[in-house]
Amino acid sequence: MESYVKVGSLQVASALHQFIQSEALPGSGLNPESFWSQFEVLIRDLAPVNKALLNKRDELQAAIHEWHIQNKASFDAAAYKSFLTEIGYLEPAAEDFEVTTTQVDDAIALQAGHQLVVPVNNARYALNAANARWGSLYDALYGTDVIGEEEGAGRTAGYNPVRGQKVIAYGRAFLDQAAPLAGASHADAAAYVVVDGRLSVTLKDGKTAGLQESSKFAGYRGAADAPTALLLKNNGLHFEIQIDRGHAIGKTDAAGVKDIVMEAAVTTIMDCEDSVAAVDAEDKVDVYRNWLGLMNGTLTATFKKGNATMTRSLQPDRSYTSPAGETVQLPGRSLLFVRNVGHLMTIDAIVDENGQEIPEGIMDAVVTSLIAKQDLLKNNPFPNSVKGSIYIVKPKMHGSEEAAFANTLFNRVEDMLGLERHTIKIGVMDEERRTSLNLKACIREVKDRIVFINTGFLGRTGDEMHTSMEAGPMIRKNSMKSSRWLQGYEQSNVAIGLACGLQGRAQIGKGMWAMPDLMKEMLKQKISQLEAGCTTAWVPSPTAAVLHALHYHQVDIREVQNKLKLTKADYTDQILEIPVSSDVNWKPEEIQQELDNNAQGILGYVVRWVEQGIGCSKVPDINNIGLMEDRATLRISSQHMANWLHHGICTEEQIIETMKRMAQVVDKQNEGDSAYRRMSDNYDGSAAFQAAIELVLQGYDQPSGYTEPILHRYRREFKAKQATLNA
Repeated sequence: MESYVKVGSLQVASALHQFIQSEALPGSGLNPESFWSQFEVLIRDLAPVNKALLNKRDELQAAIHEWHIQNKASFDAAAYKSFLTEIGYLEPAAEDFEVTTTQVDDAIALQAGHQLVVPVNNARYALNAANARWGSLYDALYGTDVIGEEEGAGRTAGYNPVRGQKVIAYGRAFLDQAAPLAGASHADAAAYVVVDGRLSVTLKDGKTAGLQESSKFAGYRGAADAPTALLLKNNGLHFEIQIDRGHAIGKTDAAGVKDIVMEAAVTTIMDCEDSVAAVDAEDKVDVYRNWLGLMNGTLTATFKKGNATMTRSLQPDRSYTSPAGETVQLPGRSLLFVRNVGHLMTIDAIVDENGQEIPEGIMDAVVTSLIAKQDLLKNNPFPNSVKGSIYIVKPKMHGSEEAAFANTLFNRVEDMLGLERHTIKIGVMDEERRTSLNLKACIREVKDRIVFINTGFLGRTGDEMHTSMEAGPMIRKNSMKSSRWLQGYEQSNVAIGLACGLQGRAQIGKGMWAMPDLMKEMLKQKISQLEAGCTTAWVPSPTAAVLHALHYHQVDIREVQNKLKLTKADYTDQILEIPVSSDVNWKPEEIQQELDNNAQGILGYVVRWVEQGIGCSKVPDINNIGLMEDRATLRISSQHMANWLHHGICTEEQIIETMKRMAQVVDKQNEGDSAYRRMSDNYDGSAAFQAAIELVLQGYDQPSGYTEPILHRYRREFKAKQATLNA
């Protein structure tokens, strides 16, 4: 049970109150009494608005369910579109406008580059991501499947020089692509020097060559005639050629090159939402405390690596001598967003004068912004925003009314924290169907503070299935990736973002590559997201960020976007195509295969969430391929099973049998984890197993198909039970 401190009419959990009083407020320039009194008024004014918006979601969903039930025998696309317009689900077309966001850091406004998403409550992961602005290309190549293991190039216990030479050759090919020499190849380089502010390369035959485009040389470290690092720039991204002839790798290289270091994760989302399991004040304080450590530069993480104890902290900026002989600095860290929770959930970390839990999204907006003020006041030796902005990603909003509410909330937070208007910037996640269809209107409501829109297959597909639950049985999950609604959604997001003037002011993002061990395949596939016009895309690890950086040197995204801006198209009708199957005569083994795949994924994620408090991790799928899982993955799988159950493709008994059989598979996959609790030993007594079952059997009734209400309830019950046992 939470213990509370009474503050005005609010009851604030003691752990949260103490954290805010003793850690978050000091150094903010705010008076504690004034802070709490304004917080109280903000809650009183906005919590009812938040609740009314959620009620409208329910009303619209009930109306859509009823329409499909009444029109199931004779679906008419035009009538359906007219109905959605009539009930206000499909909003009137917004007039043309351009966003006016100012004071946006270059990493968002001008630099195309990839983005990490990391659970902020894990200090080590958070620091790894924050420091992933720069990373070794040689390490990323050597340690992944990008480099094949044939011809003696296997990944051995010690260094394999055959594999190492393949890595070096790959690196030289990259240099030839991103910063080619005039009439020569970097593979023939014997020495790199700087002469009169230009890069000069001595070749193995004694001749010299310079860059085809001298402007790509951006600086160096060390002496001009013996540099230790050469900085180059292509398509707005930097990379370093590092030179050290005494290094184990450098001494084997004709030019002494020991590594190529890539500017990699340009931005990172520190996540308070889908990748964390935070269900009470204790958990939220862990989330907020790490965010504070990032905003004041004090966060560290100590861990064991082999026999050594390591301590990680934030990396400093990087200094170079420019071609003109001046000192220049580049950020040493990824620019950080913080993702707040959506509008749905409430939390008992604070209860109001009526004893009601307050909306968690309101609490997140206030507390994460309060903490980020430390960065604005330059209380951080490792500054985040040089333009004086706070970057909040807001997920799971449905339509322009909810975007407008987020804008009102941010206005009120700015006022109570003494910030200038639009200091708080917003990232709008286009992951709900009602937002996709009304994206232009959503952007209009936040046009003075928007810095990010994106698409995401998992969460968006979960909402697609839930919204159209009564329309019929959905196509198989993998078939969704080639469905017309999804293609239209992806294209519409970019087209609307460009039409609203996001180019040069905000990121247009694409979704996650979820398989961190399959980097060779990522390099084949993920470049298509850049070719579609996005300026950022999600990757699952710092290593993946380094490798995905190669794509941004291959594609000039501004050129792609300039061509796309010439094309005008309305994708509404395509997005409205419901992915129901026209032929449900699947073979029994096909149905069972789909159920097995979904059930295994649900159980593998839920068991860690409920019983270990892990909100994001690499979970082996049914084929033992590691997938980065979060709640969006869970939403799509549970909604797909719920849909098939609702339409009689499978039975409740079949689902329970499948879950029990897959629980045994998941137990086997986790047998090396000492903290793991087996589900198959006692299905009825396993909190994780019961939560997984409920996510499917009650999936129809879950608000928008979200998994949070069930997960939070089971996690809180599990924590309470463990506390009692440990008492």
